[in-house]
Amino acid sequence: MKKIEAIIKPFKLDEVKEALNEVGLQGITVLEAKGFGRQKGHTELYRGAEYVVDFLPKVKIELVLEDQLVERAIEVIQQAAHTGRIGDGKIFVSTVEEAIRIRTGERGTEAI
Repeated sequence: MKKIEAIIKPFKLDEVKEALNEVGLQGITVLEAKGFGRQKGHTELYRGAEYVVDFLPKVKIELVLEDQLVERAIEVIQQAAHTGRIGDGKIFVSTVEEAIRIRTGERGTEAI
């Protein structure tokens, strides 16, 4: 099993969620996040005063799935979240040792 963590622009969340549903993937966790990458934030003007916004709003999507579905999920997320501009986000993939459904006690892929 693998865990995919994707950090994307907030306005792309619905597109990514719909794209994952279309390929049969469901069961995602969504977290609001703030951060910055290479762009290091930006400056804004508010009531005549300039200030630096160094933590930009992002959304973090997490999903755990079977190994054979990982590449398709990555493709779908990448296509749906892409704008071509700086700050589109990142996708991280890591191995999941075990998954346990609390309600039934199921383990492994049956739990996801």
